[in-house]
Amino acid sequence: MALFDHPYGDVIALKHHHATMKMRTDHRHIRPGNTVSGPTLMGLADVAFYAALLGAIGPAPLAVTTNLSINFMRKADAGSAIIADAKLFKLGKRLAVGEVLLRNEDQQELIAHVTTTYAIPPNR
Repeated sequence: MALFDHPYGDVIALKHHHATMKMRTDHRHIRPGNTVSGPTLMGLADVAFYAALLGAIGPAPLAVTTNLSINFMRKADAGSAIIADAKLFKLGKRLAVGEVLLRNEDQQELIAHVTTTYAIPPNR
């Protein structure tokens, strides 16, 4: 059961400095070769980290991504949902740093490893 829905997927777990999202893909997310597109995976990772950040600091609509780096490790199968596990490693006054691990729901192997940094507005 989802805690809340988002166009990029459902937040299925929200804990201290951690969020898990689940995205069901469809024809809009698929590129040739029946694989989920890179921009789709990057978007899911970004939203998952944003959920983890807001879970830690509360509403901060002006918190923005300042860096996102992704390493694609294997094909994301279009036939199953994508799971994004986001974790904050460091939460400071102005920056949050962490990672997101992406995998197909029915597999343990990673699709991608993402590192990201968010800027936090001073008056949140």
